[in-house]
Amino acid sequence: MNALIFAVVVLWALVLVLIGVIFALARQIGVLFERVTPVGALVNDSGPKIGEATLNFTLPSLNGGAIYIGPRGQRSTLVFFLSTTCPICKKMLPALQSMRRSEGRWLDIVLASDGEEAKHKSFIEKAGLQEFPYALSAELGMAYRVSRLPFAVLIDGEGIVRSKGLINSREQLESLFNAAEMGVDSIQSFLHAPAPAHS
Repeated sequence: MNALIFAVVVLWALVLVLIGVIFALARQIGVLFERVTPVGALVNDSGPKIGEATLNFTLPSLNGGAIYIGPRGQRSTLVFFLSTTCPICKKMLPALQSMRRSEGRWLDIVLASDGEEAKHKSFIEKAGLQEFPYALSAELGMAYRVSRLPFAVLIDGEGIVRSKGLINSREQLESLFNAAEMGVDSIQSFLHAPAPAHS
């Protein structure tokens, strides 16, 4: 009987110790999240600057019809540059498909690349991208000075470049919209801006 009581006491002591450890870990995780700042899309300085008008393009789409990049009234355009051999580009496709469905009332997503048309048509078929406007144009990539992929440019309805950058995750993709809404060049520039002086 004494052994049973002793075992129960020891078990309760262990439970209390584990509860204390869990609370300590939860607190440390909270501190860690406070210290880790969000990372937005990596902005480059080449190509059209944020706040400048985009060059206007009318391009054929591999999925039929024409693609117009420029002022579009109430509709914004996200031009997403990708490659058929880029693993991160392929990882981003589900996020783009989800965004196309959820933001389609105000946003058009244009996929853009260059290279052999046959390879891209096969890629479209395998990845299920038939619903996207798909431009095959080296000129478009050169206009935005795209050197690394995947890269995205957000253009508002007046044809103004609102945000752009190298994209490696859904969070970085969404940071383009956050930066445009906040009126800043990028999330990084906002986070690293000096605090306003108090008079």
